[in-house]
Amino acid sequence: MITAIALDDEPPALKVLENFCGRVDFMDLVKTFTNPDEAMKHINKFPVDLLFLDIRMPSVSGLQFRKQVPQDIMIIFTTAYSEYAVEGFNVNAVDYLLKPFAFDRFLQAVNKAHDFYKFYHHHESAVQHYLFVRADYSLVKVMLEDILFIEGLDDYLKINLAGRKPIVARMTMKAMLERLPETNFIRVHRSFIVSLTRIDKFRNKIIYIGEKTIPVGSSYESGFFEAYSR
Repeated sequence: MITAIALDDEPPALKVLENFCGRVDFMDLVKTFTNPDEAMKHINKFPVDLLFLDIRMPSVSGLQFRKQVPQDIMIIFTTAYSEYAVEGFNVNAVDYLLKPFAFDRFLQAVNKAHDFYKFYHHHESAVQHYLFVRADYSLVKVMLEDILFIEGLDDYLKINLAGRKPIVARMTMKAMLERLPETNFIRVHRSFIVSLTRIDKFRNKIIYIGEKTIPVGSSYESGFFEAYSR
């Protein structure tokens, strides 16, 4: 499922996108925005795969906005002005929809995004030695074998690593779990994910990883015991 948001200063244009996305089974348009600042706050707080982005807006152009968002977010530009097409592709847009566009043309664009999405996630899952996380406005490569445990801190995750400084990333626990192999990682508390191979000992519902002690939440006990005893 592709998680998407849309930014356009014209509410009717957003209604069209909502309608079209609702007709595509692999698209989840979670939110729409008319304000660029609000859209950026959402991007910084929640994982997003795809952004439908208007180009000509009062406060900031879509081309400028695109340069401020992480490069791993796919972009489909939506605009009534064909003269921006070349610039749109120069900033690695997946596609460029000229308003008003029909559903068939929209479907062509999102199918292209779907192909990109499947290629990226297939490659990532096939390798399963590392993942990329968004931190400090960059994509940071993290080797799975280096992860000790992951701690949830409000809207952030603190990824604690062996032999290097922790990485703080804007990401949810749920999104992180979806990207980690289940055989090696498990959630043991609402605020902690641990690497099973990094556990030094377990006693009285407390996990010991180095000098760190991590509690096992009551609702996670059975799942942890099953995984830990394998």
